[in-house]
Amino acid sequence: MSDALEQVAFDIETTGFDVDDVVTVVGFALPLGARVFCQTAERTCDGVEDAVQDRVDEHVIASIHDSEALLLEAVSEFVKMRLREDDVLLVAFNGETWQGGFDVPFLRTRFAEHSFDWPFVDIPYADLFPVVQKLFNTTVDGEPQSSLTAAYNLLCDGNYDALDPFEDSAEAVTAFEDGRVTDVVLHNVADVLRTAALGRVAERYCSRSDFSVKSLTPTSHG
Repeated sequence: MSDALEQVAFDIETTGFDVDDVVTVVGFALPLGARVFCQTAERTCDGVEDAVQDRVDEHVIASIHDSEALLLEAVSEFVKMRLREDDVLLVAFNGETWQGGFDVPFLRTRFAEHSFDWPFVDIPYADLFPVVQKLFNTTVDGEPQSSLTAAYNLLCDGNYDALDPFEDSAEAVTAFEDGRVTDVVLHNVADVLRTAALGRVAERYCSRSDFSVKSLTPTSHG
């Protein structure tokens, strides 16, 4: 992992785990704050951007989109304009590992569903989950703690927990169904900032070779 690579953490929220579920929020943690994209399923949700910024100390830019398709198009444009031209390392917590992961496979399916081009071209990716699980002791009362929130609380300061309106990520599904878009966005912001914090800890205490960096560029690109 080159010293020139700047970590950009990301995380998504969805309506569930099935193949026909959809993306509701995609968030990125940048050096100076967070960039979050949220869809509303064509519902009116006024004031989300201001409500989120009022709760978060870091600078947050949140944009609201009527549908998943419009959200994914906005994410693609952001990746093209902000990430492809910079020396960045995209990171997630269990976003995609050799045993599975959630965020990247889910996004691939949704981009394919809309026949959109895959946006993460020429951007290296590393998963923080195996780094944290293998190279840090996260055992409590004899049980390894494997969730993002647990790892963050054990290895970081825990300050971002106050942002999160949910005790469990599954609550984000019900909240979106109920139209509580602001809460879903706040949960996503908390998670991307937690992921970014774990990334900083991993950089501080682990070697470059401990990060399994891969390309997300598809074979047929170009």
